[in-house]
Amino acid sequence: MTPARARAIVGDPSFTLPRPGGGCTLDRFAALVRACSDDISTGRLVEAHADADAILAEICDGGTSPGEFWGVWAAETRGSGVDARRGAYGWELSGTKEWCSGATSCTHALVTARTDTGNRLFGVDLGHPGVSADSSGWANAGMRDSDTGTVTFDAVPADAIGEPGAYLDRPGFWHGGIGVAACWFGGARKVAAPLYRAAARSDDPLLLMHAGAVDAHLASGWAHLQAAAREIDTDPGAPSKRLAFAVRWSVEQVATAVIDRVGRALGPGPLSADAGHAQAVVDLTVYIRQSHADRDLAVLGALTDGVPPGPGSAGP
Repeated sequence: MTPARARAIVGDPSFTLPRPGGGCTLDRFAALVRACSDDISTGRLVEAHADADAILAEICDGGTSPGEFWGVWAAETRGSGVDARRGAYGWELSGTKEWCSGATSCTHALVTARTDTGNRLFGVDLGHPGVSADSSGWANAGMRDSDTGTVTFDAVPADAIGEPGAYLDRPGFWHGGIGVAACWFGGARKVAAPLYRAAARSDDPLLLMHAGAVDAHLASGWAHLQAAAREIDTDPGAPSKRLAFAVRWSVEQVATAVIDRVGRALGPGPLSADAGHAQAVVDLTVYIRQSHADRDLAVLGALTDGVPPGPGSAGP
């Protein structure tokens, strides 16, 4: 079971992911790439746990503890939501949160909730009887093993993590968004694997052409992740929203191109006969839709400030 594999990975005493901005961000991204190159849903759950650890460290100098398996549940959807109110013994959460990966398998979660002074982040022990989770409504085969569902809270005790707005108003929010792109890139590598195997034993020029195109796409995606890691480590506190949107869009295009090229090169065979490849294709197709597509491009366009990427002016 995928959540059990992910929990075993993060629970292994040898499991360590450098936190972003500490000088080893590329090692963090590479670990996420490898996890999703092996299994996309497992890697996605590992990424969420690692993101929770980084968030706790950045906001309150905390972190996850051995034996815990964390999710980050921050989606805000119309018609649902979680409210936080002060009870007799502290904060309590009530309401419904959708798009929760690890809904029935996580032990703890970081949850965004509404308060009288704005949205705020809370840490929740999911063992409380007021927590109920349902992942039965997931209809698509893609990312089904990520245990994504809806979680309902009924007066559940919670710990406030930082002040209102702290979750979004921090450099690490965008570092985490690039970490998700690293997972997409790992998924693209997994989808590409059958084409690489076929190209190694073929002299078909058309198949080799597709393999060359996929290799170039993957090289560009990895180069973008490498450059982003260097930029984050050089100045961890620098604004990185533009960087995150650019990397995410770039890797999304790589993933889309890889899915298309592999299908055109190999035909229906792997999709119909190779269960692992078929699962990877549907997983990645769903996973990259965590992007907001053209809306994200519009945001990126508004961030450019009239200055294209590349070296600055050398002066007169």
